[in-house]
Order: sequence, then C-alpha cells, then structure tokens
Amino acid sequence: MQNDMQAVTKTTDTGLSRRQWLLGTGAAATAAALVPLSGWLRPAQAQGGSTEKWPWPYEKLDPTTTAELAYKEWYRVFCGCAVISSVFTQLREKVGEPYTSFPIDAFVFLEGGIASWGTICGSNAGANIVANLIIGPRIVGAEAGHLIGTDIMQWYCEAAMPVFKPKAPKFTGHIPQTISDSPLCHVSVGKWMAVADKTLGSPERKDRCARVTASVAYHLVELLNAWKDGKYEEEGDWTPVSDHGINAQPNCMECHSGGVPAAPMKG
Repeated sequence: MQNDMQAVTKTTDTGLSRRQWLLGTGAAATAAALVPLSGWLRPAQAQGGSTEKWPWPYEKLDPTTTAELAYKEWYRVFCGCAVISSVFTQLREKVGEPYTSFPIDAFVFLEGGIASWGTICGSNAGANIVANLIIGPRIVGAEAGHLIGTDIMQWYCEAAMPVFKPKAPKFTGHIPQTISDSPLCHVSVGKWMAVADKTLGSPERKDRCARVTASVAYHLVELLNAWKDGKYEEEGDWTPVSDHGINAQPNCMECHSGGVPAAPMKG
C-alpha cells in the first residue's frame, strides 16, 4: 500500500449530546403520546446477548486478502456491504458466532451513499459498522471503535483514491486517482467522473468504486489488527465539535456558498 495510509496528528473529540431533540416544543406532546405505552415500552439497551458483549472475538486478518474479497464483493453487493462482507465472512470461518448469524447482505442499502442518495460513501459507513460491532460503541465506553471510524473517514478524504490495485481487475485500463476532500459519495464519485470523463454507468467508474471499497477494507483491517495488538493510536486530527461547535465535515464551503448551519461557540 502507499504512504497515504500513514498516521497523522492525534487529537480527541468528545462529541455532542444526542438528547437535543428533547429541548424542542414537541417534546411534551411526544411524551404524552407515549404514556399509554409505558406499561410495555422499555429502554433500548444491551441485554447481555452474544452480540451485545464487547469486544467481539477478533482474529487478525490479512489486509490484502480482505481487500481482494471486498473488490469482488462490490460487484455483488456494492460498497458498504462489500466492506462488511470482506471482514465478517473471514471471521465466520475463524471465529464463528456472532459473525455466523450476522445478516451481512441486509446492508446492501449502503450502496450509492445510502439508498443512492449520495450521502456518506457506503465504504465509510461499512467500515464504521465493522469497527463498532467488533470493538463496541462509545455508549459502552469502547472509544476505539468510534475513533477507527473517524480515522477511516479522514483518511478516505485525504488519500488519492483508489489506492488498492486488485490482482485480477475486471477493468484492465487506466483508472485515474482523485482526492475527494470529502467522505460523501456524490462528491467523491463526482470529482472522479469529472477527471476521468466517464459516466456513472461506465465500467471504469464501477471498477473505480470497487477499488475504493477494497482500499477502505485494507486500511480498516490494518487499524483493527493494530487494535488487536494493543498498538492502535488515533490518526485523525479533524475535531469539528471542539473547533466549530457543531458536527460537520471540513469542506462544506467547497460546495455551499452560504446557508451552512453553524452553532454559537459559547452559551
């Protein structure tokens, strides 16, 4: 792999509260509507099942093998599901449960930036799902799962994609590399299409996205292996909440001349 996959400065981000919706005027009405359900409604929390105990059993994987699997799986289930499949199908053989019962193909909706809406690139979403399922979510104190997800996102934004070159590509011609400066599907793909002068349905664009998916799977396994060895260190330095007071990505103004939501930094 190329030097794009090397670490950058470490910084921590605490995040914002998810309870802000309770401050709205509709909170009282919502609470009132839920009163009749109070007899059976229970908080959504882990109940101690095999899938809700972290970390999940993880055996180190070969990044190249994983990337090759992700590349091939893209042509079956596309970006996000291919990342998940490339890791979890191997762990089904090496570990068994809880991977055996995990419904990998259900995540095909990540394709095209979530149901073709061009939002977060499915490979980024798939990598976040894998890291948080293996290590655990922040709500149970498993911070590394969240940090690996943010590392993947920033690396995706800054790397010349695609990084990985499959041994037997379906398209053997030239696939140009581009830097997205964004984790979003429509920005990443759109910039590449402009440089390559290819349409969305072209074999070149399809193979480009398959290779990007493989690139993300490769780097994800690198980070998971480091975590398994107790050597993982945060790579990213993008801290939107502490720097800007709102969840954000670093390139909003590239697409938006105005109307970008902002937050007061103080009280």
